[in-house]
Amino acid sequence: MKERIRVIVLGLAAGVLWAQVPQPMPNPSPNVIPPALEGVGIDQRLNEQVPLDAAFKDESGRTVPLGTYFRGKPVVLALVYYECPMLCTEILNGMVGAMKAVSFDAGREYDVVAVSFDPKDTPETALEKKRNYARRYGREGSEEGFHFLTGDETAIQALTRAAGFRYKYDEKSGQFAHASAIFVLTPQGRISRVLYGVEYAPRDLRLALVEASRNKIGNPVDQFLLFCYHYDPSTGKYSALVLNIVRLTGAGFLAVASAVLLLFWRRDVRRTRKGALAAR
Repeated sequence: MKERIRVIVLGLAAGVLWAQVPQPMPNPSPNVIPPALEGVGIDQRLNEQVPLDAAFKDESGRTVPLGTYFRGKPVVLALVYYECPMLCTEILNGMVGAMKAVSFDAGREYDVVAVSFDPKDTPETALEKKRNYARRYGREGSEEGFHFLTGDETAIQALTRAAGFRYKYDEKSGQFAHASAIFVLTPQGRISRVLYGVEYAPRDLRLALVEASRNKIGNPVDQFLLFCYHYDPSTGKYSALVLNIVRLTGAGFLAVASAVLLLFWRRDVRRTRKGALAAR
């Protein structure tokens, strides 16, 4: 019986060890990129300066430099086009959904700038989009923080190149192929963070705004979170810094243990003094 158990245990141990040995993987089939998506993507260019002198039209049709909207606050930039049948709407919906879950107010702590990369889009369409998303955001005075711009090919190319935003027009569908992300820029117009996808975690947006502002907005809790989380450029998200969390936990444990030891030491001192007085 003992020998049988020994054989079973050795067999299980061998199985565990075999599972830990890297196994040969079949050769993956090469990634096939559809022709419509060739050259489409985002080249992350952190700290790149966007062209603040590039001229765009605001919702009223007035020509303004992009720098008009960089006024001492971080800027959330969305590169979309207003006649997009699906993806751009999802990007803007996800952006505003995350904004609603963050206590910072658009127009007060930061600004939102959407720029169409379709030169055929008009200020009238931009105004409709602005009203729609300001209403969806639902905070008083939010229209002051939303800016929906249109422009010519020269201005659009200058901005999208600086942002590393690569898109492509598909003649067959009459639509643009493009990636999905929002950009968080510093008050000076430099790219601080890129958040990928169409749904953005409120925590990621908040921390990105705090970092872009160089801690001029936010509170001590944000500083604590930035100690525990760091931005991962490969994913466009904030992930936990395990080592910092372990250090923080260890420091907390040491502080509690020190407080307990100090309490016991003071109690012993008081007892010793009382005993000495009683002996007199």
